[in-house]
Parts: sequence; C-alpha cells; structure tokens
Amino acid sequence: MIEMLLERLRQKRRTVGYPKTLPVLPQRFRGRPFIHADRCIAANGGTCGLCADVCPVRALTLPQGSPALHLGICTFCGACANACPRRAIVFSRDWRLASTSYDALVITPKVLVQECAAAQGVLVSADAPPRELSQEEEHALLMGLPPLPVTRTTLLDGAFKHSFRLRQVSAGGCNACEADLNVLTTIVFDLMRFGIDFVASPRHADALVLTGPLGRNMQAAFKKCYAAMPEPKVIIAVGACGLSGGLFRAFGSSSSAQSTEGAQPHGKVDLFIPGCPPHPYTSLDGLLRFIGKIEG
Repeated sequence: MIEMLLERLRQKRRTVGYPKTLPVLPQRFRGRPFIHADRCIAANGGTCGLCADVCPVRALTLPQGSPALHLGICTFCGACANACPRRAIVFSRDWRLASTSYDALVITPKVLVQECAAAQGVLVSADAPPRELSQEEEHALLMGLPPLPVTRTTLLDGAFKHSFRLRQVSAGGCNACEADLNVLTTIVFDLMRFGIDFVASPRHADALVLTGPLGRNMQAAFKKCYAAMPEPKVIIAVGACGLSGGLFRAFGSSSSAQSTEGAQPHGKVDLFIPGCPPHPYTSLDGLLRFIGKIEG
C-alpha cells in the first residue's frame, strides 16, 4: 500500500485539464474529415468515384455526382482519403464530432479558406482563386472550424447540468465503444468531476447510452431499459453501430424485425457520438456540450 501511495505521489496529477486545456492528439489520429471542393474531381463536374468504391460501409456516396460522407456510418478507416488521387479528403485531428442533429453528420465538399472565413464572420468572394495550402496551414485551418452543432432542447434547459447519470446498454457491438466509455471513468478523464457517472439501474439514469447495432435479440432489453427510466430521459447513440448499424447495417432494414441500424428505428436519439470507436475526448466533449458545461 505504501509503495502504491509513493508511486501516485511520483506521478503527480494525472487528470487531463479538458475543457480548460485542449488535448494534443497524435498525428495518426483520424478525426473530423473535410472534403476540399477545389480539389475534388467529382465536385467539379468530373467523373470520379474512387473514394465511394473503396468505402467498406458505404458511408461515402455520390448523390448528384458529388461526394457526401456520413459520419454516422463512417468507421474512420481512411480508405477514401488514401484512394483519392488529389488528396481531396483529409481527416483532421479534430475530436469534436458529436452532434444533436443526424443531418449535420453529413460532410459535403467545401472550400476550406471560405469556410474558415465564414466561421470568423469574414466575407470571401466565391470567385476568388483557391490558395494552395501547406499541410501545417491546412491543419491549423481545419482545427479552426466550428464544432458540429449540439443543441439542447427546451425540455432539458436547466436539467442535468450538475448531475447526469448514464445507463449503458451494450447491444451486440465489439466492445471497443464500451471500453473507451469505461476509460472516461478512470483517473485520466475523471468523468465524475463534471457530475456525470454511469449507474447500474435504469431507474437511477437520466440517459440511455447505446453501443452496438441493436439487433433483434437486444431490442426488447433496450425498450424495457428506456421505459424504466424516469422523465426527462434521453437516448445517446455512441459509435457507428449505435448510430446506424455500422458494419452490420447490411444485415437488416429499419422495417424488419432483424433491423441492425442502431437506435434510431427504435427511439428518438438526442445525441449522436460518431466513431469506431469514438475517442474518449469525442465522447467527453459531446456530453459536456449536451449538458451545457461547454458553451458555443
């Protein structure tokens, strides 16, 4: 015991300072993607579908010929970025992926300089020629984009800001999302310092956190758990499987008893946290924005 206490004193403070201090993620981390409109062949009227052809879960499609990448389906494998001959698809190190809007998870081609200028309230002519960016400049601009929208409903105004209890339901996933959610309770992230914690009983829970594609054998358990929760109650879908079925969505349809399209066919989802699995910072950021601990 004495040795353990001495080791803790040697390690000093281990809890991250987020959100007061921003995380430094490794260069290999794949966060929020961006599609450069000025580089994409298909977005400029050309014929190219290499990115869509290699996507293993069909998260990237070509509606009206221009690419659209759905973060609710994407497994962040990076195959689309590797296949693009003009580096039109770039995965930034932005961990802020959570959103209360499923439609906001669709990434479409945009001009990066114009998007950053618009975020800062600066007008840039659409006819202005795109400027070639270095990778350092590109990364800095990508991190300057505003996060995906997280809007709290009027029902939740004032609720959950000081106490937010989560009941996690594992519905047939690979346990990667469950493992990274569990990391939030460790000394590094210390979820409880924000008044957020996981509970064993749905009767003590404010939110149902779903991971996994929610196949037929877990649908009854999901609905019973939600019914046992007191009002007001919310549903949070975590990971590609929880949002859309992920790799398993081809095995069923929303109209069938064997649906594997995540939580949405079975309840109104209030917060979407994409990833495969989502980084703990992604989940933490989404939860803090949802309960109002982070504004803007």
